Amino acid sequence: MRKAVVPFFVLAGLIFMTAPILIARAPFAAGMGLDQKIFYFHMPPAMLMLLSAIFCGLISATFLVKRRPLYDWMGYAAAELTVLYGAIAMVTGPLWARKAWGVWWVWDPRLTMSFLLWMIFISYILLRRYGGPGSEVLAAGLAVFGMATSPFVYLSVNIWRTIHPLTTVVPTLPVDFAFPLWYSFTGFLLFYVALLTLRVSVEQQRALLDQLYLESEE
Repeated sequence: MRKAVVPFFVLAGLIFMTAPILIARAPFAAGMGLDQKIFYFHMPPAMLMLLSAIFCGLISATFLVKRRPLYDWMGYAAAELTVLYGAIAMVTGPLWARKAWGVWWVWDPRLTMSFLLWMIFISYILLRRYGGPGSEVLAAGLAVFGMATSPFVYLSVNIWRTIHPLTTVVPTLPVDFAFPLWYSFTGFLLFYVALLTLRVSVEQQRALLDQLYLESEE
């Protein structure tokens, strides 16, 4: 399984090396300078945080029904990546917002709900680490709750007044803006798949070691 992720890492690395060239050549947004380029490193992780939360919730719901360890490992890995990509979004967002809107942070619906979603999956990881026996079931339920929150994070800009642009803005971007954006998104997505696969492999090896240890004790 570890060899299978090598192409993903290689492709992601190539994209991360070449994306800055495309981003540098992309036009500037009206009224903004170089700071606007942060957008290309903010939107992909933010979107993948939402997609990862949904994936984690779905795979956790499957685990609650079938109780197969593989689904638990995948959910755990997805939760960790939700936190990782959420951290990137939480750092790059204020850097961009300070230039775009003149503030580092405001408690508008999109920002507040994104932060809460991020905290839900941090809670998932803490629960798995310190919750003891049965924590995987409780954490899976928490992931399902996080999944149910994700659509509200995405649609909040259409429902409530917020400083974020509407969800219709990104799909209608001109090609000069859209191509480097989705190019960067592809790199982050490939990196996500590689890390997820590798993380599940680590959990499989850990479970195997635990089984061997228990057998040796007997």
